[in-house]
Amino acid sequence: MADEEKLNKVFSSFNGTENELIPVLQKVQEECGFLSEEAMLEIAKFLRIPESRVYTVATFYSQFRFTPVGKNHICLCRGTACHVKGAPKILEQLKTNLNIDEGETTADMKFSLESVACIGACGLAPTIVINKNTYGRLDATKVDKIITKILSLEEGGQNEN
Repeated sequence: MADEEKLNKVFSSFNGTENELIPVLQKVQEECGFLSEEAMLEIAKFLRIPESRVYTVATFYSQFRFTPVGKNHICLCRGTACHVKGAPKILEQLKTNLNIDEGETTADMKFSLESVACIGACGLAPTIVINKNTYGRLDATKVDKIITKILSLEEGGQNEN
C-alpha cells in the first residue's frame, strides 16, 4: 500500500482536530513504520495546524521515529535490572552480530537496534524485545541463537511473528 493510501486510511478514523495530533502521529507511525517528512506535512494539513507544531510534538516524544526500522526491530532494555545483569554485554554482542550501532538499521533492512529505558520485564533480565516477542535471561550464546533463528526462518520463507 502506498504511503498516501496508508495516510488516507489513518486519517479516515479521525476528525481532523488538533487534539488528535499525538494519536494521529502514533497511528501513522504504526502504519508506515516511521514518520517521514512528507507524512508530517500531510498530518499538519489534515489537522489544520502549523507544520512546526507537528515537528515540535513529534521530536519531543522518544516514541516517534523519523527513519525506517528493520523488519526485525530489536529493543534492548537498559533498565537497572537489565544493566546490572549484563545488558551492556548483550548490546555489544548485538552490535557485533548485526554490524550496526544503536539507532541504526542493517543495509538489507532486516534488523534495527535501539536501547530503551525499561520494558518492564525485570524478572527476565537482561531482556530484548524483537517486534512484539520478549526474550529474557540472555547471554551472548542465546543472542546468537535468536538472530540465527530469525535469519533461518526468513530464508525459509516463514516469519517468526
